[in-house]
Amino acid sequence: MLAIDQGTTSSRAIIFDKKGSIVSTGQLEHEQIFPKAGWVEHDPMEIWRNTREVIGQALGKADLTRHDIAAVGITNQRETAVVWDRNTGEPVYNAIVWQDTRTQPIVDRLAADGGVERFKQDVGLPLATYFSGTKIVWILENVDGARERAEAGDLLFGTTDCWVLWNLTGGTDGGVHATDVTNASRTLFMDLETLSWRDDILETFGVPRSMMPEIRSSSEVYGNVESSSLLREVPVAGILGDQQAATFGQAAFDKGESKNTYGTGNFLIFNTDTEIVHSKNGLLTTLGYKLGDQPAHYALEGAIAVTGSLVQWLRDNLGIISSAAEVEELATSVEDNGGAYFVPAFSGLFAPYWRPDARGALVGLTR
Repeated sequence: MLAIDQGTTSSRAIIFDKKGSIVSTGQLEHEQIFPKAGWVEHDPMEIWRNTREVIGQALGKADLTRHDIAAVGITNQRETAVVWDRNTGEPVYNAIVWQDTRTQPIVDRLAADGGVERFKQDVGLPLATYFSGTKIVWILENVDGARERAEAGDLLFGTTDCWVLWNLTGGTDGGVHATDVTNASRTLFMDLETLSWRDDILETFGVPRSMMPEIRSSSEVYGNVESSSLLREVPVAGILGDQQAATFGQAAFDKGESKNTYGTGNFLIFNTDTEIVHSKNGLLTTLGYKLGDQPAHYALEGAIAVTGSLVQWLRDNLGIISSAAEVEELATSVEDNGGAYFVPAFSGLFAPYWRPDARGALVGLTR
């Protein structure tokens, strides 16, 4: 099996054998683009180039070919939004990353009638810059010609799983435009009960239905890899958003089981089985997984935007370290933190506060 992990900081391909052991991997980081304070972008074309290259790396290291691979699965950074032209395959703008806060004025505008929990009962999410719905609106309102092209049916939206799937299965030549329930549940547009797009909410946001991918289960064959790829004719048979994939991979299949993923951010997912539970304490209601025609499993989630990416910030922005591994060495070189704390609220505070106006703070300093 070959898994594609299209993450926030890198894209990876991992080949597993029948026992679940790792056979080989390929990994490439992509550029983090910060045009303005609070803006975070990725180049979708770079992500797609890197995805193809890491597939080649993983196959090459293990001396395998497409004939050795039974199926491809995709996991991805969940709320990052890509809008592209279905006729040319070209993105109309960079991918707007889940950490990006530029859409706060759009959130405020939508929340003016009914507050930030206006759609929460239906979609499980508060209005926040975190989710991909407001990112689509920003692109439609700020990229020249995007609104007209979208309304003409020429533009497609997808999270990065959808972007990779569409390109893997042919792109402009019959590419499959689909996503799974876990990623769809992070847009602000999917009804938790029906697992379908809410036309009334799309209309409120001003997003044409024609842009939206088909919502499928997390485990089924979506299509086969196109003919020019190293993986040609191999079926793509699984999609799960990053944190849900980690939860599923750790076999937290049943009610009450949970998983905390520690990556760019921290995300604790708690399985509520087939029951939709609405939090009174600032947690998100989200899809856990759905296997084929079986009932959907739901979850509660607590999210922290910046954890592992803080280490990247220390390395790339401040130059305090030259590699992530140095953090542990530095931490163990002192007895304690001296009462000083850094609050990494670069993208505001997520659960349970949902304070988009919060910013990073270093507190407790003495001379």
